[in-house]
Amino acid sequence: QAQLVESGGGLVQAGGSLKLSCTASFSGYNMGWFRQAPGKQREFVAAISVSSSTRYADSVKGRFTISKDNAKKMMFLHMNSLKPEDTAVDYCAAVSAPGSTSPGQYRSWGQGTQVTVSS
Repeated sequence: QAQLVESGGGLVQAGGSLKLSCTASFSGYNMGWFRQAPGKQREFVAAISVSSSTRYADSVKGRFTISKDNAKKMMFLHMNSLKPEDTAVDYCAAVSAPGSTSPGQYRSWGQGTQVTVSS
């Protein structure tokens, strides 16, 4: 009965920031953020393991920070210096393999939250 719900998306100007949140109905899973732009495949953004090890896609390194609050069963993605190419629907997901970058390995997904970055 794993459930994930994303929030925090919106419209922001290039160079701005957004904080995405993911609320889970469970704990003890490795987690990740993925995004999908119109007409594109879903791509890996960031991951955080149960032990709090993190991993980032090259395209977001130095700009995005993944974190979690175990007590609240929440995960976050702090997005800074946003670019128009960051425009996508962002999804949080859960996986058994820590640090996985493969969407096919993730078994639980949220509904997605839209991030739109204007020039």
